[in-house]
Amino acid sequence: EVIEKARGGEVPYKVRYMGIYMVIDTDTGLILMWDKKTSIFIKLSPDFKGQVCGLCGNYDGNGINDFTTRSQSVVEDVLEFGNSWKVSPTCPDAKGNKDPCRANPYRNSWAQKQCSIINSKVFSACHSQVEPNEYYEACVTDACACDTGGDCECFCTAVASYAQACNEAGICVAWRTPSICPLFCDYYNPQGECEWHYKPCGSPCMKTCRNPSGKCLHELQGLEGEMHYIYLTLLIKAN
Repeated sequence: EVIEKARGGEVPYKVRYMGIYMVIDTDTGLILMWDKKTSIFIKLSPDFKGQVCGLCGNYDGNGINDFTTRSQSVVEDVLEFGNSWKVSPTCPDAKGNKDPCRANPYRNSWAQKQCSIINSKVFSACHSQVEPNEYYEACVTDACACDTGGDCECFCTAVASYAQACNEAGICVAWRTPSICPLFCDYYNPQGECEWHYKPCGSPCMKTCRNPSGKCLHELQGLEGEMHYIYLTLLIKAN
């Protein structure tokens, strides 16, 4: 782990763990959430609205103009948009955008079947809050692309992204099962008979041994996988 200290010797960010995520809170209002696998979320405080640019858009609340190039022109072609933000002009332009499902046709039916959970009744309570089609299409693309290992990981990450969007919209969906992207053996543990329990949506900030005050720089909508440890709670109370 490399930590670059700001002037004065103080670290300008804090690292905490919430469920399956490692969260980096910065003093400037930037939050990074990483599932320690294939998914990362970047969140900004409202102070940044309309003040940023790049591959992640301009955060002005209008998704239509997110494909704004370095020269501030709005385009439709993803390659033109992506190539405009090259860090170095000597880096060659990307020339094509291949459809992984066409490149790996034997993966297509499997990807569509697996990703259909996003459009199914499992997430029906969320469909009116978060449009599922773009998440479904992204899931199919990722599931087709991961053909050299990690195929289930790509699929599970894509579905988890939709579940996280639903969570942020106030809809908590318990979609994991022993046969679909399982996490922890806690699925089989009755409440009160295990010292920890998996939560599809946890609390925005928790007391832990790393954070005994229970205060966070930024409270996040409860993240998936938060586990409530009985022995940690007792330890905190004892101290």
